[in-house]
Amino acid sequence: MARRQGKTWRFLATAALLTVGCSDSGPPGEEPAPYDWKLPAGFPVPRVPEDNPMSEAKVQLGRSLFYDKRLSFNGTQSCGTCHEQARAFTDGRVHAVGSTGQTHRRNGQGLANVAYSTSLTWANPALTTLESQVLTPLFGKEPVELGFADKQEVLLERLRADPDLVGRFQEAFPGEATPVSLATLTRALSAFQRSIISGTSPYDRYLYGNDVAALSPAAKRGLQLFLSERMECDHCHSGFNFQDATAHEATPEPILPFHNTGLYNEDGQGAYPAGDTGVIELTGRPADMGRFRAPSLRNVAVTGPYMHDGSMETLSEVLDHYAAGGRARAANGGQASPLQSAFVRGFELTPDEKADVIAFLESLTDTAFLNDPRFADPATVP
Repeated sequence: MARRQGKTWRFLATAALLTVGCSDSGPPGEEPAPYDWKLPAGFPVPRVPEDNPMSEAKVQLGRSLFYDKRLSFNGTQSCGTCHEQARAFTDGRVHAVGSTGQTHRRNGQGLANVAYSTSLTWANPALTTLESQVLTPLFGKEPVELGFADKQEVLLERLRADPDLVGRFQEAFPGEATPVSLATLTRALSAFQRSIISGTSPYDRYLYGNDVAALSPAAKRGLQLFLSERMECDHCHSGFNFQDATAHEATPEPILPFHNTGLYNEDGQGAYPAGDTGVIELTGRPADMGRFRAPSLRNVAVTGPYMHDGSMETLSEVLDHYAAGGRARAANGGQASPLQSAFVRGFELTPDEKADVIAFLESLTDTAFLNDPRFADPATVP
């Protein structure tokens, strides 16, 4: 992602035009059957754009495309390369690595329950739909991900050369004069990503399934600490998705919160390292220095390393950071960043209490989701 504000906004404007303008509707065709979400207990229906209704054909096409290495220019990576199901669709790296071998500046985010997210990157308030976000990995230059910058037609012709794939596009998008287009490609990928929903962890079985034995005594104690005013965790990791940037079909007005957690304070005034300063890169507002999105905590035990820059390897380190009132505060003689969230103020935990909180966080691991064949590579799990 470009760091200069003007360049970034020009790219986003171009991306938006591409998404809207490259699909020509032909005569009306038979509409696909409505999609069965198979939502977990306690989960609301996600928001879906009016121009991209869900269908099983579209989701299955998106699933195939998600794991298709033809979506990288050099044929070495698919979306699934950096979003592994066993890691809750993260990659386990400190920083993501693109198809050309370029190391990115940020840690790769997971896709579990991304259907509910109101913002879709660490620090870009403008990317609020999956249809617009998917253009960044496909065509972005800073950094290179899938590597199709300025080569849109190469990508489309590559897909159009596969008659079976063209038939699947026609099935998923009946009535389109040009079945394989950038619009249909992005809509299919987005539909599959919306289907990636996790909600059958031990915590869910305890809360929604009335299975009192699903959580260990330690995890139950950890849950109480997590919700306590002492720790304040649930201000940023709230609701059924453990994420404040969450919306669904019944949400009146989606919110776009970003937070400074006191990870850095380079100059005593709250500065973050020059290579990655957060939302300020797009807005230019000094108050946005070091502000990043709070990710969902679902499956958090398998999505490390943590923080936007992957600078913390374990959940224990993450708890130490917040207990200190921010890592930068601990490194600056107790001086907090003037820009950090008021909820990052520090707390004390005994070793046993810390173990309890980690036990609770581990109870958010949804083993069934991590192995669900619906989300696996169809080349290996039909």
